[in-house]
Amino acid sequence: MRRLTLLWSAALLFSLLVMPLLSTPAQAVETKASYALLIDAETGVALFEKNADARMSPASMSKLMTVLMAFEALESGAVTGEEAFFVSDDAWRRGGASSGGSTMFLKARSRVSVLDLLRGVIIQSGNDACIALAEGLAGSEPAFAELMTERAQELGMTRSNFVNSTGLPDPEHKTTARDLATLARELINNHADYYRLFSERDFTWNNIRQTNRNPLLYANIGADGLKTGHTNESGYGLVASAEQNGRRLILVINGLNSKRERAREARKLMTFGFRNFSRDLLVEAGQSVTELPVWHGDEARVNVTTKQRFDIVTPRSGRRKMVATVTYEKPVLAPIKTGDKLGKLRVTLPGLVPQEVDLVAAEDVDKGNVFGRAISSLIYLMVGD
Repeated sequence: MRRLTLLWSAALLFSLLVMPLLSTPAQAVETKASYALLIDAETGVALFEKNADARMSPASMSKLMTVLMAFEALESGAVTGEEAFFVSDDAWRRGGASSGGSTMFLKARSRVSVLDLLRGVIIQSGNDACIALAEGLAGSEPAFAELMTERAQELGMTRSNFVNSTGLPDPEHKTTARDLATLARELINNHADYYRLFSERDFTWNNIRQTNRNPLLYANIGADGLKTGHTNESGYGLVASAEQNGRRLILVINGLNSKRERAREARKLMTFGFRNFSRDLLVEAGQSVTELPVWHGDEARVNVTTKQRFDIVTPRSGRRKMVATVTYEKPVLAPIKTGDKLGKLRVTLPGLVPQEVDLVAAEDVDKGNVFGRAISSLIYLMVGD
């Protein structure tokens, strides 16, 4: 693997590396949460984490997986929002008013539309609504839970296992903060038409009005979703997202001691993320990044670029310490076609995981003639690239 440390000269990169910094340096942050993860929603870069890959009991936050399954069924045409699902005696008994848990207050053996059930899950956290959706979509809750786990694995939620639609305690029902953040990104980025349901602040069913339990919706920080959770085992948790000035963050916290502590910690971490990090354009799509040496080509070097724009998350206190490195397998052999993947641009910044983008050929390079190939081979063997 060959590495080139780049000395950028473009005006934008100069501003990132050299210009004086006018913003307040990032301060360290701590949280009382047992599990926490704060990410930039577009790039997925973690801004803060604590036990983010440790398996935990998610309580009602796992209802986000139930919601995703319903969203996908709606978008595929498998069901419609107006289609009415049957509320079984089991859904009423385990999730209804007499269950002692969060409920939509559904009536046994009634029929309720899919969209109303979704509001009952998202806004009211109704266990009865979850079970009704599970039975309507998969025939039974156990069958639905298997589908939840299968879909989670497809999304890369490799440490998640679901055994019910509600998040009620079960020793096998586990996930991680990172997996929940992955789930939140999927809901936000790929299901925008239905994601708006998460921002609704109240819903009335059976003449009982209930308000959305997400504390950040009322905090005036740009929050628009997602879901709270609580059991005695899990403590108080929250998956939340907020957007400010076109930049979105996703937060997962769990294991807190009270609703008040959950609200305070969530707001603190979101505020930390927005104040101390920014997302900046590093390379435009198609912009030349560097040249790589070519072996056996009719040209000695090839321009490389990115297929898409490359935005990076930067700590406001550490931009001058950014290091950009190109890695590639050498030698780069001709022939080369435009768009061929040749390497990666890797950016490292203090306190963040490396951020990478693929580099592709910006032009064709044909094979050189026999004499030229022989000369390039000799040069390569003697001095490398």
